This record gives sequence, structure tokens and C-alpha cells, in this order.
Amino acid sequence: MGFAQAVGGTRYLFPDLRTLLARATPLRSGDVLAGMAAETAQERVAAQRALADLPLRHFLNEAVIPYEADEVTRLILDRHDAGAFAPVAHLTVGGFRDWLLAAGPEALARLRRGLTPEMAASVSKIMRLQDLVAVAARCHVTSRFRNTLGLPGRLSLRLQPNDPVDDPRGVAAAILDGLLLGSGDAVIGVNPATDNLETTLRLLELLDAVRDRYGIPTQSCVLAHVTTSLLAMERGAPVDLVFQSIGGTEGVNRSFGVSLALLEEAHQAALALGRGTVGTDCMYFETGQGSALSAEAHHGCDQQTVEARAYAVAREFSPLLVNSVVGFIGPEYLFDGKQITRAGLEDHFCGKLLGLPMGVDVCYTNHAEADQDDMDALLTLLGVAGVTYVMGVPGADDVMLAYQSTSFHDGLYLRAALGRRPAPEFEAWMERMGIEAASGAGQLPLAPALIGLG
Repeated sequence: MGFAQAVGGTRYLFPDLRTLLARATPLRSGDVLAGMAAETAQERVAAQRALADLPLRHFLNEAVIPYEADEVTRLILDRHDAGAFAPVAHLTVGGFRDWLLAAGPEALARLRRGLTPEMAASVSKIMRLQDLVAVAARCHVTSRFRNTLGLPGRLSLRLQPNDPVDDPRGVAAAILDGLLLGSGDAVIGVNPATDNLETTLRLLELLDAVRDRYGIPTQSCVLAHVTTSLLAMERGAPVDLVFQSIGGTEGVNRSFGVSLALLEEAHQAALALGRGTVGTDCMYFETGQGSALSAEAHHGCDQQTVEARAYAVAREFSPLLVNSVVGFIGPEYLFDGKQITRAGLEDHFCGKLLGLPMGVDVCYTNHAEADQDDMDALLTLLGVAGVTYVMGVPGADDVMLAYQSTSFHDGLYLRAALGRRPAPEFEAWMERMGIEAASGAGQLPLAPALIGLG
């Protein structure tokens, strides 16, 4: 089925849903690289108008990637909840945008399982930044393991103590730095420089020893491949969260070395450990626009639609944490600060709308046309939008992954500017240790011993 729309005396034709979604997407370099972007702004407006008139039901009848060719498509359609969809089933995409802008938190929560990722992606393409912020701010998603994340009025931080050679001393120093600055309630999560079992075991033991010694109500994670985490669990390692990068097609997940069946195996193994104290959400997923194109596994879909499909994969496993690493893949996919900002807000909106505890790594690579001012703007917009968590990296400069993210101080800024607080269990721990009082007075301790961490 084709679609047509006239703008300025020119009639534009879009042969299928996949093409319509791609042409309607706000400009980004990855879609231009793939030859899927609208050739002119006028064509983009025509596609957005045609998309606005499209009934939401159409997404249940035309898959952007065939059902028989892709296990992610099968997951999306097989899990669709017709009852949850009923309140908006009569709407067009444009009408759905209006409905979202008027809906309250309870109505948005009831809708989650009735939406497909393509529905979420489609409506985001015709929304302004303020629309994306306003709706996401009313999508309240909580998750639990050793603390409670995503409550209204809260902002959590992932403490990211990466070291270029996995030196335990460097990792431990960064952990201490982050804890003193109120970071770590989302997770203390290390990206290993070398993804092998022995390194993973050593880092897991270090993280668990720090958490246990100081009685920190948080979770730890070594962001190794899921198969490495499975081997670590077989060896009796203290695995809290199982991490994996995922994408929105079977092919991109295959390029990551995973499948839905493998993720389910890891999920069940982590559940069996029973390490959570206030909940059982034990999976951690990262995503990012452009991963499918870089793996040549996008099936002709635009990168934002494929990104939204990754959230269906995440949703299947009730994760504690999901975040888009929005600017990490590089300017080939998101060229500059404007494109990174738009993508970060789209990803957060779509993830929250679909029911995920969504965070964003507010980041860029050094060869992108972006700087820290761009990141400050995106960070602030995400804070207003109710982002579940952001990253805390020493100095905002990840010396192992070689990219620019957000610092511990950026997290403190956002909490102070918006009146946000850490996860309640972590906040209580900070108060017991004296950290909250010291940071609230603007006077951080000079030595760990002064607050009992020596």
C-alpha cells in the first residue's frame, strides 16, 4: 500500500510504510548515509502530513520488517495487547499526538502494552521537542533490585568507573570519587577494557566487596557480553545485573552475538541467584541509533524506528535499566549537537511510553560537531522530561571508551536545579554516611575517613 501527499503544488509518493517513516524522520546523518532520508524539507513535511493522517491500526497490518523474516517483529506482534490498545485504536497518528499531550500518568501507564514500537516512533516524528519532554515527564516507570528507581521527583546516576587497563586501583578510586558526589544509585557499572572471564570475575569481586563493605543499597554490573556473564554465574561470581547491548532487528542482535533465546537464558540464570532485596529486575540493556545501519541489518528502515524496536526486546525481560548511548556511535549517524539532542529526547520518549525505566547517556565523540554546551542543554531537557538516570563519569571524559559523557558534578547540578533526589534507599544511606549533609552544604569531604569510608 502506498501513501501520497501534496505540498506546495508537488505530489509526493511513498510506496510503503517503511519509506513513509524514513522520509518523515527529522534530518539525521545516518538516514542520509543509508539513502533513506527525505531529499528536501518539503518532502519531509509531505511525509509527516501523510503520517499524521495514518490510522494507528495500520501498524498492526503492515510490518516494516516481515513477520516471517525477523524474530523481533514476531515478538512485537505476538505480544501486542489489543485490550490496552483499545482507547486509542480509533485514532490517527496525528490524533494520537493530541491524545498523548492531554493524557495523564494513569492513562499513559495503561496504554504501554497496547503500543508497538513503530507506533511510538511514528508519533515522535511529528512532535516538537517540547512535546517529547511534556509527555515523557508524565510517563512514570519504576524498577527495583536493591533500591527503587524511577519514582517521581528522583534522578539516579550510574557510576561509571572505567579504567583503560582494568586496574582495580583505578576503578576503586573512581568509585570512591563518585560515591562522595552522590553517584551510583542506578548502578555501579564498569565497562571492561578486555571482555574475558578472568577480568570480569576480578571486577565483579571488587564491586561486590565495595558495596558489601559500606552497605550500599545499590547494584553492581560488569558490562561484559552476556555469554561472559553466564560463565561468571556458573563460577559462582556475585552477578547482580546481566548486561547486553541490543538492537531492533534479529540481524543486529546476531551481530552482537545474541538472540532472544540467549537473553532469556541469561535472565533466568540471574533470577535464580536471588540477589535483589526489594525487587527482581536484573537486566541492563544499552541501545543506540545507528547500530543496525552499522551492522547492515536495518532492512531499509530509518535508524530511529529500528531503535524503538529495540525497546520491545528490552521490555520482554523486565529490565532494571535501559539507556540509549545517544551520541556514542559517531557523527556518521548523528552529525551534530542538534541531531544528538533530538535523538536523545526521541529515545527517552519512546522508551518511557513503552514502559521502560529509561536513561540516556548524554554523550558525543570528539569528531562530532558537538560540545559540552550541547550536552548541558540535552541533560537539562532530559531532567525536565523525567529521565530515570544519566551517567556519572570522572571529569565527564571516559578515558577507556574515549568519548565525552556527563560527570558526577553534572548529576549534582541537575538534581539541584530541578529539585530531584537520589533513589530513596540510596539517599538514606548517604545521610547515614554523612555524604548528603556535606554535599548539601557545598563542602565535600577531603578524605574518605571523614565520612566513614576510610
